[in-house]
Order: sequence, then C-alpha cells, then structure tokens
Amino acid sequence: MRYLLLLFVLMPIAEMWLLITVGSQIGALPTIGLVLLTAVAGAGLLREQGFATLWKGRQKLQGGELPTTEIAEGIILAVSGALLLTPGFVTDIIGFAGLIPPIRVMVATRIMKNMLVMGSQGAGFQAGMGQPGAQSRGSKDGETIEGEAWERKDLD
Repeated sequence: MRYLLLLFVLMPIAEMWLLITVGSQIGALPTIGLVLLTAVAGAGLLREQGFATLWKGRQKLQGGELPTTEIAEGIILAVSGALLLTPGFVTDIIGFAGLIPPIRVMVATRIMKNMLVMGSQGAGFQAGMGQPGAQSRGSKDGETIEGEAWERKDLD
C-alpha cells in the first residue's frame, strides 16, 4: 500500500518533468503531437495484440484447456492500454512494454505464479469424505465416534 501511494505521488512529478523537458527542447506543439501520436499508435497496437490474445484464448478453450495465461495477458493489455491513453512519456514507455509479447508473457507468468501461491496459502480447504486424500478428524489411533442426527420436517 505504501508503494502505491509513492507511485501516485512520484509518477505525475516524473511525467511533468519529462513533458517540460521535452517541450523545452522541441516546443509545445510538437510535444503535444508526440503525445497524441503515441496514444494513437498504442491504441492500434493494443487492438492487434488484444485480438491475438483473444484468439489464443478461444483456441485453448476449444481444446478443453483453461486460458489462464491469456487472461493474465488480457489484464496486462488493459493496463497497458490505460497507460498509453494517459498523457505522458513515462506511462507510454510502461504501456508499450506491456505490448511486447515476450515481456507480457514474462509478467503474466510471474503474476500467475504469485496468484497461485497466495491462493493456496491459508485456504484451509480439506478433502471431503470419500475423496482421495480425505482425512478423518478423529483421533490418531482410528477410534470411531458414534452419533445421531435428526431431520426437521416442519421446515419444508
């Protein structure tokens, strides 16, 4: 959480500094044109990459596989698209990096690996009765505990 706050403070400062620096070197109108050009080029690349990722995901679904990598890549593409539409050069660099397939696959793999680790820790799931790996909550020596159960008919 602390890093997000730092990111939201430092990112606009870096963007403003870079825009002012580039604007002082090449002028205000060329700088605005460059920002618009990166947004248009990024939108075109995003559309192409998005359809390719969607197509790969559909092929995996038709093959009976879960398109987990494609879902993660889709999330990265959405974030990249938002960054490309945000005015600025730092966000454009990060956004264009998300459009490069090897970088996107690497980041998607890392995200999925972290999600798998976080999802499996502390979940507290146990196998049910009759399932492979099911364990009894009884004592270690196999002692059977008997009990009774009643079903209420007045709740129907």
